[in-house]
Amino acid sequence: MELLEYQVKEWFGKIGIPVLPSQRIDHPTDLKRLKIPYPIVLKSQVYTGERAKAGGVRFVETTIDAIAAAQTIFNLPIWGELPEVILGESQYIGEKEFYLAVVLDTAVCRPVLLGGTEADIDWESPGQKMHHVVVEQEFSAFYARRLALKMGLRGKLIQSVSSVVDKMYQLFIQKDLDLVEISPLSVNASGEVMALNGKVSINERAIGRHPDLEEIAVKTANRHGRSTINPQLGNWDGLELHGKIGILANGTGSMMATLDLVTSAGGKPGSCLNLRHALLTDVSPTTFCDRLAKGLNFLAADKSVQVILLNLIGGVTETKEVVQIISNFMQQDNREVQSASVACSTKTRRGHHFPRLVVRIAGSEFAAAQKLLGRLNTKPDALIVLENLDEAVATSVSFTKRDG
Repeated sequence: MELLEYQVKEWFGKIGIPVLPSQRIDHPTDLKRLKIPYPIVLKSQVYTGERAKAGGVRFVETTIDAIAAAQTIFNLPIWGELPEVILGESQYIGEKEFYLAVVLDTAVCRPVLLGGTEADIDWESPGQKMHHVVVEQEFSAFYARRLALKMGLRGKLIQSVSSVVDKMYQLFIQKDLDLVEISPLSVNASGEVMALNGKVSINERAIGRHPDLEEIAVKTANRHGRSTINPQLGNWDGLELHGKIGILANGTGSMMATLDLVTSAGGKPGSCLNLRHALLTDVSPTTFCDRLAKGLNFLAADKSVQVILLNLIGGVTETKEVVQIISNFMQQDNREVQSASVACSTKTRRGHHFPRLVVRIAGSEFAAAQKLLGRLNTKPDALIVLENLDEAVATSVSFTKRDG
């Protein structure tokens, strides 16, 4: 479960992470009673990304311009979502921007500190510019300072950035979070740091331990369309939809981006599952392959799903194991078709339900995965492997339109 930016900024301010003066705007007329000085920036408060590109971020210098901009933002859907709230915030002139995060790595069951020298780095696909420190024992300032040094920071920045990381970790522990992210952490000419944008993901297993989060959780679930009926999907980090294309991805961002692309291409998304995190009911560590096998079987059991679109980015460290999981899944398809053939006569059999599988793998592992998957003995068009996401989406949509 994620929070909106204005909620994140409230948490940041309370724990001591520097944030700009801001005000929640529930209606354009609230700007007549603005308590922060102009110029300001108005930000649409939605759960999807790419607000600026969609026109959901506006810079204004007067009350008249602010009211007009707010009216536009309140009526501007971003990936189909209209904001209920706008954040009004002071403008800030920075000279440098960094990326910081504290994330729960379910693979090693430890918190990890992340730091990047650029603000637009995605923690789900870290490269050479992303640095990490695993918190292996009880947390201390040593870990935060170590990250700052690995980022190549010098002088006053070492202390100021490590202090922010320290507070981010405190928040991470206090609220039982999966992720605390600042992107960007801006630095002005005086060397002062400021969290210009932030993201928080709450561990849903822990909501019961924090009564103050229950009301937020209900509202967030309703806005996301999270299942309150299906007990199996209720254990996943995902969305329950009833379209023809089920989506599996190894990250919340990639899952939501894939859903948006399928919708834009004229497809009807089915349930979407994030394979990065363990199920809420898992009490012991699980591997990505464990979650992949469960996810494939879960979507295959949904009779409305005709195609499963698997989007893997940011590196697949267990390429051979992933291929084996897919191979086992496709063999299950063959066994069930044979079973259906025995049970039904030729005249009455209409075809056993089993979804096609479109696999998109981006990164250095694509060639190896494509070669291994190409050796699998499957029915024509039962398994398609592609590197380009747009092509994978178009292929998935075309299958559903062709199959009806």
